[in-house]
Amino acid sequence: MQSSTKEFKLKQLFQAIRGMNDTLPLDITYWQKLESCCRKISSQYSYQEIRFPIVEKTDLFARTIGDVTDIVEKEMYTFLDRNGDSLSLRPEGTACCVRAGIENGLLYNQVQRLWYMGPMFRHERPQKGRYRQFYQLGVEAFGMSGPEVEAEQMLLFWRLLKALGLSESVSLEINTLGSTDCRIKYKEVLVSYFNQNKSSLDEDSKRRLASNPLRILDSKNPEMQDLIAGAPKIIDVLSQDSLDHFNRLQYLLKLSGIPYVNNPTLVRGLDYYCHTVYEWKTDSLGAQGTVCAGGRYDGLVEKLGGKSTPAVGFAMGLERIVLMMQQLSEDKSSPDIYCVLVGDESLAQGILLAERLRDDLPQLVVAMHAKASSFKSQFKMAHQSGAKWAVIIGDDEIKNNTVAIKSLYSDDPQQTMTWDNLCLYIKEKTDD
Repeated sequence: MQSSTKEFKLKQLFQAIRGMNDTLPLDITYWQKLESCCRKISSQYSYQEIRFPIVEKTDLFARTIGDVTDIVEKEMYTFLDRNGDSLSLRPEGTACCVRAGIENGLLYNQVQRLWYMGPMFRHERPQKGRYRQFYQLGVEAFGMSGPEVEAEQMLLFWRLLKALGLSESVSLEINTLGSTDCRIKYKEVLVSYFNQNKSSLDEDSKRRLASNPLRILDSKNPEMQDLIAGAPKIIDVLSQDSLDHFNRLQYLLKLSGIPYVNNPTLVRGLDYYCHTVYEWKTDSLGAQGTVCAGGRYDGLVEKLGGKSTPAVGFAMGLERIVLMMQQLSEDKSSPDIYCVLVGDESLAQGILLAERLRDDLPQLVVAMHAKASSFKSQFKMAHQSGAKWAVIIGDDEIKNNTVAIKSLYSDDPQQTMTWDNLCLYIKEKTDD
């Protein structure tokens, strides 16, 4: 009894941290496919990979995200190192990318297209599609001020969705924040409107009215939606240059065939954002419906001490894309071929056969039953694995220098053939 209690306590002690999940073999195929697509398609658009540390100085995020935001005050994993410096696990990647670009002289008076992929950390309440350690693809472009590069990044993500078979499951929403002057003017109009309706604001919105009035438009409170719908629209205060920028973007999207809708309540609360903001959303993930968010942030490089540099980028949540892939697929990482081997000598020959198959058919997955078991139990394992074919070597096959193959997904009869003919047979079947 004491031993059982001790084992239970140890099991409870050595568990993953809440909201930081293991990725198991049944899931890893989806991750590998997604990561491969991200690398391939980012490179197709001439974006180069950049990597930066998981840990940064806390001040980097306090300055870019805002030291009175929930992320900095409540959600960041922050600690003092042995030198007494305040460090934080990165909660997002854009600030890190800009810091790395400034520090290494990549940004000023240059055009750069960069991408990165890796873990971010926020101490939020975990739920499906939102975790404390989560993974993002980030795509950032510097040195280009026009809407063409914004359209390019939307096309990049659109191509990624199509490659994953998800383009029908996601929709694009866009808006504009205009120039810095437009944004200031819009804030004044918005504050005036909400002050006139202050009695209808919830407590969170009253707090934001003084510090960040644009974020009131983000409110999910059902009782606020009519008030938000009646709020002034930024499109009404845009300068001609800002309006031209937004109209040009919409023309490019229509020309490219990307469907979109205008969402006038889509905003960013930070002052360094300007002009285009956008989100790709889905209805298939419940509350965590945003799978990718992007926008132009021309003021960020200067805010971090660099020279004024136009910049635009997006971040995509990998977990949310994986969840969507899993909803549309029954892929269980099944092998294509399962080698059923009966007898000690067949185990040795099976190793050679499996290697031969991997050499001649590198696109296929070959699993070998690498221990002594009965023919019946191995065939059961072959069926359970989801393999398309069982390749059999027993005493008769060794004696005759042949191999037997049995289809596990059709009524084709079992056949006996030479090793050379086996590879040709499988290749013909997979080419059909």
